[in-house]
Amino acid sequence: MTATRARGPRHFEWEDLKESELLETPLRNLGIRVEGSWIESCLHELREELAWRDIRFNPHTWLSSEWFVADGIPGIAIPFYLAHPRLMKLERKQMLEVEGGTREELLKILRHECGHALDNAYELSSDPRWQKLFGNPKRAYPDHYRPNPSSRRYVQHLRLYYGQSHPAEDFAETFAVVIGSKSGGWRRRYAGWPALRKLEYVDALLTDLRGTPPKVHSSRRPESLPTLTITLGQYYAEKRERYVVSYPDIYDRDLRRLFSDDPGHERQELASHFLRRNSTEIRRLVSTWTGEYQFTLEQVLKDMIGRSRQLKLRAVGPERRLKMEFAVLLTVKTMDFHYSRRNWFAL
Repeated sequence: MTATRARGPRHFEWEDLKESELLETPLRNLGIRVEGSWIESCLHELREELAWRDIRFNPHTWLSSEWFVADGIPGIAIPFYLAHPRLMKLERKQMLEVEGGTREELLKILRHECGHALDNAYELSSDPRWQKLFGNPKRAYPDHYRPNPSSRRYVQHLRLYYGQSHPAEDFAETFAVVIGSKSGGWRRRYAGWPALRKLEYVDALLTDLRGTPPKVHSSRRPESLPTLTITLGQYYAEKRERYVVSYPDIYDRDLRRLFSDDPGHERQELASHFLRRNSTEIRRLVSTWTGEYQFTLEQVLKDMIGRSRQLKLRAVGPERRLKMEFAVLLTVKTMDFHYSRRNWFAL
């Protein structure tokens, strides 16, 4: 009997290209899929959470240019770069971060997007009770929003208090908290908060939906990866322009005091790499000092990493000292940002 060889991960020709050549590759030619990627195991976990509540809904998914749930479609578009490690690496280099790049973060976003898809599948937001708690779902999305970090009317799930940006996002965030907690830990976490009424409503809503098939059936995949003709280079040029990837120079003096722009240190690690590599520990250090200013911490840290990269600064000196001194600097700048800038975030 002939032994059957196990299939390994599929290899793509573009994996071996230089970055400059890779950027010339059209998105539709990447050939990647959700199936066979690490995204699949996260989707399996999400579907288990739905099945545990006997929700007869299984959102279809596809790769596209960004996260979104289209109006009226009970499915989730997932950014293409998450389906392959080479593309995740490119995304981080081009944008300094990978949204959904860890299992924990990917599951958080999937639960949130599933809330939108579930709303579409069962037409939940047409219910007057939904609208009384969350607001008018047809309200126009703002270009920017200014969250209130001390508000207890909203759950805290995704970064930057995203639930405060729009009624539909408020619902999706509330759903994500409920579906992600089989033990009902949200009851303790949000005890005494006005947001608890929303959580209890969603919990009861999911009970009502047990065994109920969706009202809306559609397998459409708008803007799916095979239809996107732009190259990776064009994609990132447009994305940087859309997200205005420019960084304020107000941090230059302090960054130059901490890091080096001396050509003699060109063999040392870039400060931007050093900060990204240590960002988790730095956030942990700063979080003990900034309290309610957490929603500004992300923006200030991103600005400082970006500006360090533009200045081509190098991390010179003992790593422990650099981490501690930068944590102090970040704390000061975060609190200064909170008081001196209008804390509006692009949606």
